[in-house]
Formats: sequence, C-alpha cells, structure tokens
Amino acid sequence: MNQFRSHLAGPTRRSILKTGAAGAMGAMMAGVPILGARAQDAVVTPKRGGHLVLGLDTASSSDKLDPAFYTESYMYTVGFQLFNTLVELGEDGKLRPSLAESWEPAAPDGSKWIFKIRRGVQFHNGKELTAADVIASIDHHRGAENPSGAKGQLLAVTDISESAPYEVTFALREGNADFPYGLSDFHLGIGPAGEDFNKGIGTGAFKLESFQPGVRTLTSRFADHWNNERGFVDSCETLAMNDATARMAALLSGQVHVINRVEPRMLGRIKAMKQVRVEATPASTMYTFPMLCNVAPFDKVEVRQALKHAIDREAILAKVLGGAGIVSNDNPIAPWNPYFSADVPKNDYDPEKARSLMAKAGVTAPIELSVSDNGFPGSVDAAQLFQVAAEKAGIEIAVNRVPSDGYWDEIWLKKPFCASNWAVRPTADAMLSLILQSDAPWNETAWKVPAFDEKLIAARSELDEAKRRVLYHDLQVMLAESGGELIPVFADQMIATSTKVGGVTSVPGGGDLSGYRIAEKVWLDA
Repeated sequence: MNQFRSHLAGPTRRSILKTGAAGAMGAMMAGVPILGARAQDAVVTPKRGGHLVLGLDTASSSDKLDPAFYTESYMYTVGFQLFNTLVELGEDGKLRPSLAESWEPAAPDGSKWIFKIRRGVQFHNGKELTAADVIASIDHHRGAENPSGAKGQLLAVTDISESAPYEVTFALREGNADFPYGLSDFHLGIGPAGEDFNKGIGTGAFKLESFQPGVRTLTSRFADHWNNERGFVDSCETLAMNDATARMAALLSGQVHVINRVEPRMLGRIKAMKQVRVEATPASTMYTFPMLCNVAPFDKVEVRQALKHAIDREAILAKVLGGAGIVSNDNPIAPWNPYFSADVPKNDYDPEKARSLMAKAGVTAPIELSVSDNGFPGSVDAAQLFQVAAEKAGIEIAVNRVPSDGYWDEIWLKKPFCASNWAVRPTADAMLSLILQSDAPWNETAWKVPAFDEKLIAARSELDEAKRRVLYHDLQVMLAESGGELIPVFADQMIATSTKVGGVTSVPGGGDLSGYRIAEKVWLDA
C-alpha cells in the first residue's frame, strides 16, 4: 500500500470550500496512477464519422433508460450517451463544468451551493435547458417511493430552488464540501421537466434511435449538441454481451471496437495481438459479498466476523484477478482516496479464528452464497475459492450459481448473501452514503447503525481537516470490524479496444470506459 500513502496528506477543509471544491480534490487525486491513458491520443486531432460498436456486459432484460434505475456499467455507458450531468470528472480527477458552467458555496460551511446553468443548451426534442429542468431532474431522485441509487447522496438536500434565471441553489441540512462531486453521478442525468426519462431525451452527444433491454441500444450523433469537443462518431451501437469469451471473440473478429471487463486470464493472449490495445483504470471497482445484517445468521456480528476471517483474499486476487487489483479489508474506501486509513485492524485469513467465532455464534448450518458473473466478473470462481478456504475453518459455504439475467432484480437485495460490485466513487462520503447510510435505498447490507450515521454526517460537515480525517478513520474501523460488506478485493478495470479507436482515457474515481463516457470521447481511424 506504500505507493498510495504519499497521497494522504490532503488540503485543508477550508481550502476545499475556498476553491469551490474542484481544485482541492484534483490535488488529492494528482498522484493516482492513470494506466491506459495514451499520450499520443492527447496530440492527435480527433476524426469525425463512422459507426462505433461497443460490446459490454451487465446488460439485463429489466434495464430502463431512466437513470434512477441504472445499476451497472452497460446502462451507465448508454446513459452518458443520452444525458449530461451538471458536472463531470476529468482525467486528472478534478471536477469540470458540464451543464453547469460554474459553482460556488453560498455559505461558509458548504451548506448551500449555487450552480450557474449553461445557456443555449438544447435537449434532443428541441427544448432549451433551463433551471426548471435541472430542479425537476434532481427532484426525480428524491421522491419517497423512488429507489434511485442517487437518493442516498441527496438525502441531505432540503431544498432546490431557481435563485435567478439559469441559476440553481441547493440548500443542505449540514455543510458538505464534497457536495458538487455527487452531482457527477451517472444517475443524475438531466432531462426536460415533465418528460418521461424512459424516452431517453437528454442533452447528450447522442440521441436515442432504439433500445432493446438486454439486447442492443442504438444512438446517433445529436447535431445540436452544445459541446463540439464531444461526439465524434456518427452513431453508436451498444451490444449486450454478458459472456466474456463472446466479447473477446467479437473484438478479435472486428464485430465490435470496444469491450469491457477483460478477464485477467485473457491478458497474455490479448497483449500479443497487434490489432488490440488494453486500457486499465486501477482499483476502480469494489468486488464484494454483501451480507444482509437483518437476516439470520448474518444478524450475528460473530458470523460476519467469522466469514471475514474465513476468506483467502490473496488467493482471489491471484487466481481470479491475476493480480490486477489489490486486496481489500472490508473497507469500501479505496487506497487512492485521501481519507483511506491503512491502519484499520486487518481481517486476515485465519481459519482458527473463524472457527472460534462461528462456534461462539452457535451456527453450524451451511452458509448459502448466491453468485453470478453479473454480480462481479469471476464471482463464481471467487465463491468456490471462498468455499475451499472456509472448509479449513469448519464452515460450509454452499455456492448457489444463479442466472445472470435479472440478477439485480431477483437476487441482489433479496438473497441474504450474494455477489455485488460498485464503481468506486470519487469521494469517501459519496461511497459511504451510497451503500452504508441507514436510509440509503441501496444499503445492500441493511446495516443500520445510528452511531455510524452520526459520524458520517459529522465527517461531511466537519471544517477541521484533522478532525474530519479521524471521523473517516473511525467509520472505516466500524465497517471492518462489524459491517456486512465482505470486500475481498478492489479490481483494476480493464477494457480492450481495436487499434482503430483513438481518444480512450482513464478517469480516476469515475469508473472504466473513459468514465463511462467512451462513446462521446473516442473517434475511429479509417
């Protein structure tokens, strides 16, 4: 972990607010290794035209165009073809303007933020973007019955108002210097007020031609897109390819230009091929086995602790990821994050300790683990390695391999122990509030601890940087010791592209596939 420790001395909380948060976070992220960004692409003039074909996994027949329901990379990538957010993450980790031209805190503690909305932006239906569209789009995720993945990070918002023409003000329950970063989330695409998001009408570089959930999405370049530095290809076809072998075959045959989630076992073969490039974003995805803490036997902390000591993380890193990642300690804060705590008590593989804890819990029945490669790539293999490692502790893991299609609707949040994965968010608060705050809609472990919520709220509003660091440290300790997230590894996300594709970059904290904006960023050579 030493390569990450030099990045932990971040700027002061006061300096974050003074710069509107963007510059400071960029400084925090400056040392993050960006693997796969090609220097030659920075100087090559983008070419226009052509039909781009993406072959991506994690598609499902239950997918929707409404960003509130996006759960995986296929829809993140489709969504960013159609919708823009107020801000976005750049290749340097800094926030960049998008539909908002600028933003600044309107209160010294960051409890109020003003965003200036870009003028002259058109939606695909010809309507001009206004503050009212921004407000309606963000409020869409705040409804009491809306299960949006962005709802957790918007819980602190008490009011959104049009404070002036083309100006939106967000009022928060408490200060939050990281708030603007949350608005880069792929769930928070902006659509026209009063329209159904499932029509796919946005301000993105591409407009919708057809959408077949779990099969195919076709978009075409939007001639009136506001940003002439995006959207170089004439059209983009995003094919659902959930099988890794099929994706690779499609790339090698020229059927597709880009594939995601390249399996480590294929790397040696790919790197020997002149017509293919591999691009990697380090420690960008969290692979996890969440346990529902309100369902037996996971309602016993000893069971959760036992399973954390019964898994051989190094074996999973080596055999499932081929070393393309890092071992995790059941802590969702990635090591490149400035608030990562390296001194959290380690949940090392210790069969005897696991055996003792399980005996203390009085649990002898097999532990069922439901997995599919839609949960995370290689999750079946990881579960089987877990099964073998746990046997040495006298714990029986019953691996239940389930279909990939419909996984996020029928297994995740329903089965008490399953596979899951998360694109790592750019801030500690965004990551924790998304899946661990008690009232977060995507609290996948149902771990509801008032003391955790209190510290999380205190951390996001703490002005003193040293005190804030202590709070985030304490939160990570709580999760490692008693949380329901069993996180064996952080994976480097690897994509493979044809050498005809130019402009591929890496976005730290923004996910793979050029921050899921690959369709609008790349171009095709003849």
